[in-house]
Amino acid sequence: MNTDTLYYFEKAPIPKAVAHFAIPMMLGTSMTVIYSILNAFFIGTLNSTAMLTALALTLPLFAIIMALGNLIGVGSGTYISRLLGEKRWNDVKHVSSFALYSSLLLGFCTMVIGLPLIDLIVQHLGATPESFEYTKGYVQVMLIGSPIMILFFTLENVVRSGGAAVTSMVGMMLSVCVNILLDAVVIFALNGDVVGVAVATVLSQLIACVFYILHIAYKSSVLTVSVKWFRASRAIVINVWKVGFPVFIMSVFLGAMSLVFNQFLVGYGDQAVAAYGIASRLMQFPEFILMGLCEGVVPLIAFTFAANAMRMKGTLTFTIKVIAVLAVLFGLVVYLVSGHLIGLFTSDPHLIEMGSYILHVTFLSLFMTGITSLFTGVFQATAQGTAALIMSVIQGIVLIPVLFIANGHFGFHGVVWSLVIADAVAFLVGACLLFGLRNRLKPDLGEWLQE
Repeated sequence: MNTDTLYYFEKAPIPKAVAHFAIPMMLGTSMTVIYSILNAFFIGTLNSTAMLTALALTLPLFAIIMALGNLIGVGSGTYISRLLGEKRWNDVKHVSSFALYSSLLLGFCTMVIGLPLIDLIVQHLGATPESFEYTKGYVQVMLIGSPIMILFFTLENVVRSGGAAVTSMVGMMLSVCVNILLDAVVIFALNGDVVGVAVATVLSQLIACVFYILHIAYKSSVLTVSVKWFRASRAIVINVWKVGFPVFIMSVFLGAMSLVFNQFLVGYGDQAVAAYGIASRLMQFPEFILMGLCEGVVPLIAFTFAANAMRMKGTLTFTIKVIAVLAVLFGLVVYLVSGHLIGLFTSDPHLIEMGSYILHVTFLSLFMTGITSLFTGVFQATAQGTAALIMSVIQGIVLIPVLFIANGHFGFHGVVWSLVIADAVAFLVGACLLFGLRNRLKPDLGEWLQE
């Protein structure tokens, strides 16, 4: 394995090691959110609430496709990092080949199953008569492109798990930059709509996939794309599934939560759905920055769990401090300029008012969201499958009944505040699980958790 990569895993000062793995991931995820925001911006220039609504309604489907990619990608990635810590080089090649080809197969199955059911899918996404055709067009493109999209999310995780954090970031940024360029061409040059924006997304991820495959084939000393290394052994499937399945369930629950949330908002009109669509995209920026931080350190946590528990302790302590600082900084920005941020997407004063309110409320739980992501990352990195599975479902389990109760008693305000309540419960459950598992991890880490 490349000695520079081993240096960051084993010997670099912890802040430097965390920066090496996390900053590229944070930049990559932030670029992904910027692309999502700009998608809404480009559609917003067409002055169509129906198109903005369609864009918001397709978020659950996007979450499910991403979940399928993470099922293979995160499961394979954390296993690869643990294998690197144990210096099992041939097994790393088997897992990386398994990840690539199994994600392609999963993508084709998604396309074949989804396309005949497209009208049913669009109906269950909550499309109104005004937004139905726009939503259907977007969904159709996403289903056709699902093999590419699933492969993209898989390869991004696999490349990063092999120590090439910067390369993983470059691939994500390449996808985003190409997407923005194609969006501009579709909207301003070709007079397109949301369907063209969807096509731009798939094409940009295809280019990123090619970039990742070329890196693995010609630059990586530990990963491979060769089919001759493909092996679906019991050990590989179990280790990938043990970590990947909880991540998949979590992503599916996020999609289901978004779907249920949209169903409640539809009762307050298309403006409520559009306002949430804009606010949620803006909220994704700090959330994905923190998620990028937590996901970025997962390979480091997995490696140090196998090789050096005290280094793992230092990594966790430093990461918590960074989460706290970022949450405070982002909170200040949002509370000062939220109206201006929403105003970038619409000139409707009612939409601006609703969107600003949603931003103010949801930002209250930003720190808890960041720490919860770190809890989940620790469970993934240390192969604590049951704990990871609990974290995957707890927010959705809490949110749905809270939505019914809050909507019945407090209307629109109750719907919005239900998100904060679900985040708080997930945070408390994660803290209890981590403390409860302190003796299952390693003695050094257990002592740290008791401090």
